[in-house]
Amino acid sequence: MSKKKVLYITQEIFPFFPEEGIATAVRRLAQGVQEEDKEIRVFMPRFGVVNERRHQLHEVIRLSGMNLIINDSDHPLIIKVASIPKAKMQVYFIDNDEYFKRKSVCANDDGEFYEDNDERAIFFCKGVVETVKKLGWKPDIVHCHGWMAGFMPLYLKKKHDKDPHFENVKIVYSTYNQCENQTFRDAIIDKLKFDDFSDEDLDVLKEPTIENLDKLAIKWADGVVIGSETINENLESYIKESGKPVLEYQNEETIINAHQDFYNNILENDEILAS
Repeated sequence: MSKKKVLYITQEIFPFFPEEGIATAVRRLAQGVQEEDKEIRVFMPRFGVVNERRHQLHEVIRLSGMNLIINDSDHPLIIKVASIPKAKMQVYFIDNDEYFKRKSVCANDDGEFYEDNDERAIFFCKGVVETVKKLGWKPDIVHCHGWMAGFMPLYLKKKHDKDPHFENVKIVYSTYNQCENQTFRDAIIDKLKFDDFSDEDLDVLKEPTIENLDKLAIKWADGVVIGSETINENLESYIKESGKPVLEYQNEETIINAHQDFYNNILENDEILAS
């Protein structure tokens, strides 16, 4: 039997980000799952805080060169890659000078949330989709980590569900205690409607906050992981009401085995329903 394939889409991973939070969780999880029995790919944005020289990032010419349309405007997609030798892993970076060259992640020096964070997240998710298709790689599970990957469940379930690279894929979303009070511009709905999503598809995002982007991801995901020790009560209630399979927060000792079981249960349940 061929190995199951897991695609990790994350806004950060160690060692490209400090060893804490999402970056640590994704590094430990992706490495551990690969060492156990699954084939993996990892994608993150090429934020300006990532030191390209130190980490030896290089552009993958055969994957770059495409333009992605965001809100009726063209934006060049650049793909870079770097290795984590100790983990025998590669990380693919979604890059674009307009969106990711700045020397901070999601806020300026005054702590103000970037006005184009909605477009940056959309570009990231669409860039991952197109790159995976170019790679000719079909994941069994797509595991999204953090709000920057929050649009991915929507795109996969409503726009790419008939694509042979993503049809029948199972989507897991990990939510973290992060930026939940930050707000996007109201124009986010129109930008998503440009990609043919309906009001019903986007209903939980009428108030465009990070918390509601989490809810949007949960709405379209097949399973939910609590990535932080605590999350806010509203989100906790929404997860319970969704009826989706949930994996509670795991420490560093249990994270790998717990996720392996969670992935396998989601895949097995799908196989039972299909039989």
